[in-house]
Amino acid sequence: MRKILIMGLPGAGKTALAAALAPLLNAVVFNADAVRENLSPDLGFSHSDRIEHARRMGWMCDRVLEAGGTAIADFICPTPDTRAAFGDAYLIWVDRIRQGRFEDTNRLFVAPERFDLRVTEHGSPQSWAEKALSELRPAFDPQKPTALFVGRYQPFHAGHKRLIEEGLRRVGQICIAVRDTHGNNASNPLPYFAVRQRIEAVLSAYAGKFVVVPLPNITHVFYGRDVGYTIERIVLDEATEAISATEIRRLSCALG
Repeated sequence: MRKILIMGLPGAGKTALAAALAPLLNAVVFNADAVRENLSPDLGFSHSDRIEHARRMGWMCDRVLEAGGTAIADFICPTPDTRAAFGDAYLIWVDRIRQGRFEDTNRLFVAPERFDLRVTEHGSPQSWAEKALSELRPAFDPQKPTALFVGRYQPFHAGHKRLIEEGLRRVGQICIAVRDTHGNNASNPLPYFAVRQRIEAVLSAYAGKFVVVPLPNITHVFYGRDVGYTIERIVLDEATEAISATEIRRLSCALG
């Protein structure tokens, strides 16, 4: 779940990049011209109106994040004040041209001092979209030291999240192995893909640092000598330890 701002002068290639990046992230795209036409016809192009337009664009993106999605804003966002009004975001500066087609915007435009990715004139929109994807969702490296968590996660809750975060703090990378217990009894209502979807949504901020894999219904764990790894229980604070998946399932059934 990320809020992404693709900014730059008119004609720099922002919309082409947004179109290439959106399907890679399954993201919602807000194009500034379309938003102006349909939702903000009251705004002109004064600096104060541009700030208000940026605020509205940022507000819409924040609503997508609240729903668990990823949002891309495609607009000029020409000054530090407009970027501040938009809010915190992964900032992609499309810096492929020196001047745009509107003289007033050229005069107003201030290049960002801080950005996460600077897109130059070299490379296609697709290649830059792949570059952004690699930074926004880095690939899991199976060769790195990795901690293993095995569970049913019916459902994956705040206690599980805290455990994973502690494992990440200690080791840096996690494999979450989901036991196939779906349908065994009332305590296992969720299929693997539903469990994985929830885990990936809750842990989206740690993209590239975890992987979710299916397991058979593991009921015993045996190991021999010199196995090369440590088996340890992580004990968290009392409040986190008290979180109960049974209670969460009971409440879900009551609400249903």
